[in-house]
Amino acid sequence: MKTNTAIVEGRQNLLFRLLTVAIFMLFAGVNGWAQKEYALTSPDGKLKATVNVGEQITYSLMHESTVVLTASPVSMTLATGEVLGKTPKGVNIKRSSLKRTIASPFYKKSEVNENYNELTLAFNGNYGLIFRAYNDGLAYRFTTNRKGDLIFTAEEFTLNFPKDYNVFACFSASGGTFEQQLHNSFEGPYAHQPVTGFDGEKFSYLPILVELEGSKKLCITEADLYGFPGTWFHGNGTQSLQAAHAKYPKKTEPRGSSYAVLETENYIARTAGVRSFPWRLLIVTENDSGLLDCDMVYRIAEPNRIPDPSWIKPGKAVWDWWHGTALTGVDFRSGMNTETFKYYIDYAAKYGLEYVLVDAGWTINSDNILAGVRQGMDIAELVRYGRSKNVDFLLWMSYRAFHHDMDNVTRHFSEMGVKGFKIDFQDRDDQQIEDFVYTAAEICAKYKVLIDFHGIHKPTGLQRTWPNVINYEGVMGLEWVKFGDQQTLDMVTNDVTIPFIRMVAGPMDYTPGAMRNATKQNFRVVNSEPMSQGTRCRQLAAYIVFDAPLAMLVDRPSDYEKEQDCIRFMTKIPTVWEQTVPLENKVSEYVSVARKKGDEWYIGGMADWNGRELTLDLSFLGDGNYKAELFTDGTNANRIASDYKKEVVNIPADRKLTIKMAQGGGFVARIYQ
Repeated sequence: MKTNTAIVEGRQNLLFRLLTVAIFMLFAGVNGWAQKEYALTSPDGKLKATVNVGEQITYSLMHESTVVLTASPVSMTLATGEVLGKTPKGVNIKRSSLKRTIASPFYKKSEVNENYNELTLAFNGNYGLIFRAYNDGLAYRFTTNRKGDLIFTAEEFTLNFPKDYNVFACFSASGGTFEQQLHNSFEGPYAHQPVTGFDGEKFSYLPILVELEGSKKLCITEADLYGFPGTWFHGNGTQSLQAAHAKYPKKTEPRGSSYAVLETENYIARTAGVRSFPWRLLIVTENDSGLLDCDMVYRIAEPNRIPDPSWIKPGKAVWDWWHGTALTGVDFRSGMNTETFKYYIDYAAKYGLEYVLVDAGWTINSDNILAGVRQGMDIAELVRYGRSKNVDFLLWMSYRAFHHDMDNVTRHFSEMGVKGFKIDFQDRDDQQIEDFVYTAAEICAKYKVLIDFHGIHKPTGLQRTWPNVINYEGVMGLEWVKFGDQQTLDMVTNDVTIPFIRMVAGPMDYTPGAMRNATKQNFRVVNSEPMSQGTRCRQLAAYIVFDAPLAMLVDRPSDYEKEQDCIRFMTKIPTVWEQTVPLENKVSEYVSVARKKGDEWYIGGMADWNGRELTLDLSFLGDGNYKAELFTDGTNANRIASDYKKEVVNIPADRKLTIKMAQGGGFVARIYQ
């Protein structure tokens, strides 16, 4: 009897415990405590994302033992009040992997390797999330599958850091409210500060770079920005950054070469209900060199939509704006006239340059590009003359002048024989601008016209989708020496910072090539006869270090003619490459990279104001005997920035080459057998 009682009591206790667990689980479910956790690992096993689905969706990220992000929430809010990502119901899971090679003909390498593991979460409510883990980063995006249009009032894109990491970020040059800061040319200097140094009043645009533990880095940017505004970040004094997005313009008015937003809607995007949204990219590298070799934006962008891109021609252009068409040694009055640009065409032909770019000032009315050209300037004749010399023509035009009649403008100049446009002063990244750049790319592709976007945000992969988008500005380039602040302008530090941050997003039209070079002490801001900061060799190196399928030669032909060693070297440097190999690198201190085209390698490097001695490992050359045509800073380059030394040297058998760079210096080499 005693035994039977013990059995009954044991069963009662078991039943009580089971009932208690059931009640707890029910209570937890009602209160959103129940969490589903999904892990996603990169192909090499080093990067691990953990996605948690509960009352909200969060993800965390680790690289080996380094915590990159702690639980960070993601969501999208509709105008109806529904929040995609809050209290999600019914999740279906799909996993997949992909490994392939992508052709990249107008890039820093001829092929891009794509290898990822993917996790897709589909929720009741006709929306989902896609996470991809690459060896060099994590990407995620929302998807929707709903009828009609959707209106979004916000996207939650929060970054929660485990520590107060230091960050490189560009802030808007415009003060005031967030809306006022949004009108911006996206070409500021990088500030270096801890995450807690961000406040809620100043907003930073992408990309931003976070210094993790040891030598690891995290670069945050975005891709496939079609039909959605760009992302800005702000802080609140904690170890967290929050995203903000421009609202859709409701009322604009012409202002200069662009439009000012006078009034906005109460939403950030109105878009189709069946679509994928922009990729949020969290690029993780083990060292600074990994940032120079990162292909994340290119590989994740929508594939090429031009069936036959063989008409797209990278190259270099003679450019008038930097030196203001102020020529010497000619028997005509230089300026915005036919004689001046025939002179430029002759010069381009002499050195085998592909293009001449005519910048602002060639039209009667810069707001109506079809109104005609100014007196003394015959574009049709210049195009004809250029063809006779195998030199093509590119034209500057403002966003305001181009956008309202894109098809007619593009058709008109394409039929005339113009090969490309430099479109300037977008100066925003709201949905209206994003719709414009995609439409402009498509229309120009229809008429086989290239685009060099200026006054624009960073690239977001459009250069892969529409490869006629040959270059982007969105960077503090050499033009700042014409009008920057004399006391604070520091192009030398900028030059060894942007390759690791801005250039991760894609090519940049920095416009190098100055032949008047100045030390830190001798530099002056001069608009009419501008000079560069740093050495002559630094200017040569920019053509190798900076990605630019379309590159400019900024100085006067007469200045180049006096510098035959330099001009003959500059004009031989390719603008697209078959292979890229980062060498010795440290963000904001020094940069060096090797690039291959055909049988030759080109190497370029730059240093900060401290100068630098680097020993480069050239083992990638393989077997054989190699020589290098080498330009290095001269013995007196710390006092006379234009001083350089040119020599031909043998590459040592141990493949170690030691280079010494002056303050603000650089070097270049062409390596051949």
